[in-house]
Amino acid sequence: MSGAFLVLDDGRIFEGTAWGATGKSFGEAVFQTGMTGYQETLTDPSYHKQIVVMTAPHIGNTGVNSLDNESKKIWVAGFVVRNPSTLSSNWRSESDLESELIAQEIVGIQGVDTRAITRHLRDRGSMRVGIFSNLDLTREEMVVEVRKIEMMSGAFLVADVSTPIPYIVPAIGPKRFVVAALDLGIKAATPRALAERGVEVHVLPYNSTLDEILEIRPDGVFLSNGPGDPATMVDAIELVRALLLKEIPIFGICFGHQILGRALGFETYKLDFGHRGINQPVLDKNTGKVEITSHNHGFALKAPSDAKFSTVYGEGEVTHISLNDGVVEGLQLLDRPAFSVQYHPEAAAGPHDAAYLFDRFVDLMSMKVRA
Repeated sequence: MSGAFLVLDDGRIFEGTAWGATGKSFGEAVFQTGMTGYQETLTDPSYHKQIVVMTAPHIGNTGVNSLDNESKKIWVAGFVVRNPSTLSSNWRSESDLESELIAQEIVGIQGVDTRAITRHLRDRGSMRVGIFSNLDLTREEMVVEVRKIEMMSGAFLVADVSTPIPYIVPAIGPKRFVVAALDLGIKAATPRALAERGVEVHVLPYNSTLDEILEIRPDGVFLSNGPGDPATMVDAIELVRALLLKEIPIFGICFGHQILGRALGFETYKLDFGHRGINQPVLDKNTGKVEITSHNHGFALKAPSDAKFSTVYGEGEVTHISLNDGVVEGLQLLDRPAFSVQYHPEAAAGPHDAAYLFDRFVDLMSMKVRA
């Protein structure tokens, strides 16, 4: 195994060995706290342009298989682990993880102190990073290369991950509703969760127009997760405002939550190191219940969590908050059928505490149809 370096833009360097493809790769350094579900992390489009540090020390023990992919490819820019498994021990495994990383040209590094990297990012915040292996560069030259790449703030990445053409995920069982899902980087588990509830899901490109959405006569509109800075999504924000005027039920998650919030007039901001993992505690303010939830976001919504708020679309309220740092994790309008959460209720992999949110969306559409 050849030597490899993880180089942060503040000049700190961690030395390990090459794993996966060799060469160099750049992105935003983020850490993911899940103990399982590494394949879903790798194939989640929300991780586009990010180098992911896994805090769990042992990665790769269940191999990879085609059924657990959240999209058609690996989206992470690089993968950082402490101790990759040398065996794939699972009856569903079709290949080992390193072979898949090599096949898709994902540069990785192993044998580094991922705990130290995580603590560094928690203290200093997410930053630009590069992985270098099999390259004749000095430490100074590697740091210079890392500092040349763009920051995540201001990044418009949705066009890279969204579907170029519409497609349909049919309802499982009798069809009850039709939903237009705006693909901002959607995970395969999300339309599947809706389909299980009798919803026919029309997955549409990120730049779909109001007329294109209305043409399919949807009972509701879903705003998906995705990568990048929500402030760059000017057209999608205007689209959501037009949909709110039509009073079509809207449900947004993660990136979609931030876009709905901006459509209501709130700002978004960059978190120091984000929330990424399947063990994030969130309080439902309406019930007092604590949910353990799956997260992947580096931006958050700036909205009042201690009182109702007023918008041009009527009153609303913050429904969920993070118990770790008080970040707004959910909101709803009280006068129109629209709500959103910052986390992932489909939770693949992860807990199913928040699966009821899909049922809430179905209930909203049922009420609209009855009205």
